[in-house]
Amino acid sequence: MSTGFLYNFCDNLILMSVNIPRLSVPAPAKVNLHLAVKDRRPDGFHNLESVFLALDFGDTLHFELISGKNSVEIAMKGLNFDPPLEKNIVFKALSLFRDKTGYDQGMSIMVEKRIPVGGGLGGGSSDAAAALLALNKLAGGPLSRGALLEMAASLGSDVPFFIYETAAARISGRGECIEPVKPPRLFFVLVNPGFPSDTAAAYRLLDEYRTRGDRVELQNQAQNSVKLRGIKFFSLMKTETFWNDFLPVFKEPEKSVYRDIISQLRKLGADFASLSGAGSTCFGVFRKKAQAEKAAAQLRDTGLWSFVECACPLKQ
Repeated sequence: MSTGFLYNFCDNLILMSVNIPRLSVPAPAKVNLHLAVKDRRPDGFHNLESVFLALDFGDTLHFELISGKNSVEIAMKGLNFDPPLEKNIVFKALSLFRDKTGYDQGMSIMVEKRIPVGGGLGGGSSDAAAALLALNKLAGGPLSRGALLEMAASLGSDVPFFIYETAAARISGRGECIEPVKPPRLFFVLVNPGFPSDTAAAYRLLDEYRTRGDRVELQNQAQNSVKLRGIKFFSLMKTETFWNDFLPVFKEPEKSVYRDIISQLRKLGADFASLSGAGSTCFGVFRKKAQAEKAAAQLRDTGLWSFVECACPLKQ
């Protein structure tokens, strides 16, 4: 299990010299414990009802001030490809911050990637939020949380959640309405099948699915979802029934892969198992740490999945 992944930006500032600080910050992964996709909004996005949990597992971003006004160096460690700079969400966050504040200090940024790309765990969104928070600290705090949230929403629907630096929240709107709640004492086994899921494509599939009149299956899925009784946290969510609206809409072979992973997690003792976000990572919820670690070890031993991680919600 991941350890020492604390959501604390203040303690990570290391003054290497008077004028050259370095800052390392965490960018935690999240799971969607519940994800209901509602109507399409006039802006093209969908309204959501979701429960987000930030985990004690994720990426780490390292910042160092360098010479050269507005200069930037970004390195991605842990990826098997090098995204173009203009498509890198950390670069987008930096550019947006500079446009908003006029902060022109040269910056070298190294991102240690652990969160699977396209895995439904909010990796890119968390990196963007971590970058905005770190840059605001390095610049002396020119922006309020409200200003940071506005910038975050322009970068992606999940980014505002990470700006809040909360371990758990009810999410609504397109992702900008955030109601922090106390995180549960539970343990999660994350399983990624080794392929990414395209969020925009998943929404298109969902819209097509509903246009064909298949909403009945979605409703049946909701009615037949696992009811998470006996866990105090879930009663705080005002419902004991949780599901993910994307699960029925995927085509083969993705649909069978997800169902197989979820089935295995349940057989290994998960109280609940589902898909996070629009995929491609599935997760199982366990009440005991030892049980979660045993399940993760058994899944790793199969050699079927490219990524298996055991994690729990961040401690606040």
